[in-house]
Amino acid sequence: MENNDLTILSEHLISANRIDQDLFDKYEVRRGLRRPDGTGVLVGLTHIGNVHSYIIDEGEIVPVPGLLTYRGIDVQTLCHNAVNHKYCGFEETSFLLLFGHLPSLEENAVYNNLLGERRMLDHNFIKSYILDNPSPSIMNAMARSVLALYTFDSNAEDDSVENVLRQSLELIAAFPTIMVYAYQAYIHYYKHESLFIHKPNPNLSTAENILYMLRADQSFTKLESTLLDLALILHAEHGGGNNSTFATHLITSASTDTYSVIAAALGSLKGIRHGGASLKVVDMFECIKNEIEDWDNDEDIKAYLRKIVNKEAFDKTGLIYGIGHAVYIISDPRAVILKNYAQKLAIEKGYEAEFKLLIKIEELAPGILSEKKDSFSKVCANIDFYSGFVYNMLGIPKELFLPLFAVSRIVGWSAHRLEEIVNTGKIIRPAYRNVERRHEYTPIEER
Repeated sequence: MENNDLTILSEHLISANRIDQDLFDKYEVRRGLRRPDGTGVLVGLTHIGNVHSYIIDEGEIVPVPGLLTYRGIDVQTLCHNAVNHKYCGFEETSFLLLFGHLPSLEENAVYNNLLGERRMLDHNFIKSYILDNPSPSIMNAMARSVLALYTFDSNAEDDSVENVLRQSLELIAAFPTIMVYAYQAYIHYYKHESLFIHKPNPNLSTAENILYMLRADQSFTKLESTLLDLALILHAEHGGGNNSTFATHLITSASTDTYSVIAAALGSLKGIRHGGASLKVVDMFECIKNEIEDWDNDEDIKAYLRKIVNKEAFDKTGLIYGIGHAVYIISDPRAVILKNYAQKLAIEKGYEAEFKLLIKIEELAPGILSEKKDSFSKVCANIDFYSGFVYNMLGIPKELFLPLFAVSRIVGWSAHRLEEIVNTGKIIRPAYRNVERRHEYTPIEER
């Protein structure tokens, strides 16, 4: 088929599928499962995570500082205690999300041991599905690897709680290893760099193992692993309504296997509308650093941000990446937490000037956006605004920014899959109204 043929067919396809926008209003279609005021349509109930960003006062939506809770516990408290008590917060968080309570010392030890024993992958799996089949997309490599793990599971189709829990723990433990190995294969075959494979250390935490396996010398500081641990905690869950978690509920409701469900969730997260803009924030920030001579001059920063908003600079989309969120208005609690702790790493790594510039951009961006549209005066920095900066300071390659999100969110997906199984109901099947008029069949010689 010639390219011109595809172009013509594509034009026909677009014309045949275009729906009059007025029909969405006529039939009160909640596009994106959102009401006219932007709030989500209630489609389910959950114990696992909750996002709170507004209150209703006399019928009016009033924005409040963002709050994120895991099983009813403020995520800020989880982060604070992990840092102050110097233990692995992501492991505690994942236990909480899965089982509904904070682990005791004994439960914590058993759980960490379970994960440690399951971090290593089968040798044949590593060679055949990762090293011998590299991909330029680490997310696609992870999704393919998850589907391939089905063939290594002698009880892959059993969707009992006990079996799905086993599968979930194995995937939570294996995700960091799959991610790092997929990246090593990528840089070796696509960038022609040396290939080195470090076995995971069962005595290290998830954050520690990522740095340990990723770096050639396997070394890292306590502050580095702590910041990565915090980032993992903050990405682990975000309520049942986000796209990939809803996909988890949706596919689980069809009574399919765990590997198919998690592969679907990975596909959702990979989408540019969902997976976060941490990489875009880093690229935008580098552009701003290069274009602005005086990082302390607010007017120079404002002038360049106006160029970005007016589609005259950076990628010319008009977006200031990392500013604004679909739910949070006053503040994204994840961004606030990461920002507070990132400053320590910035000092240790010599990024103080860059960190100060990032804060200035956060402060000035809403005002610049409001010049275009008044509603933009009520926007805040989201977690992507600081997560990419943290990953950059940690020396984590850009190709792993989104896969790191998946390494963390696999916990939330697993918790929601198990919740859907425990509360087994009907298959999720939303309604679509057909708006095509009836047509008579025309014989081919008369068309």
